[in-house]
Amino acid sequence: MVVSSLMTRDPVCCAPTESIQDVARLMSEQDCGEIPVVNDRDGRRVVGVITDRDIVCRVVAVGLDPAETTVDRVMSAPAITATPDMTLEDCVALMEKHQIRRIPVVDESGVCGIVSQADVAVEASGQATAQLVREVSRPH
Repeated sequence: MVVSSLMTRDPVCCAPTESIQDVARLMSEQDCGEIPVVNDRDGRRVVGVITDRDIVCRVVAVGLDPAETTVDRVMSAPAITATPDMTLEDCVALMEKHQIRRIPVVDESGVCGIVSQADVAVEASGQATAQLVREVSRPH
């Protein structure tokens, strides 16, 4: 199985200059925990990702103002990415290696999808899913 067959297509993205408050609202509206950060609003080149955990640990926990703090100050960068033609096994191995729960998928035009642990759980064997959860959750 290849990544393109299970990824969520055309994920919502944000620009590095957007406020954390706006991105948190977008996450709430889209019911997602990670948003790819692209070079600009019209661009699709991934420069990082912003996660709900980034917002909690790097903004809220240290007392930054979400309305005044921009994504580029707290995003995770560089982004670890997959390609649409990558095998599910290779994608899972990449997620395990980098201990990430979601991975943007990029092609020659930029971000085209995203794969989450939940996507893997639906498509992969129970053993592969259990290994992914175990490796991603391993303390660093």
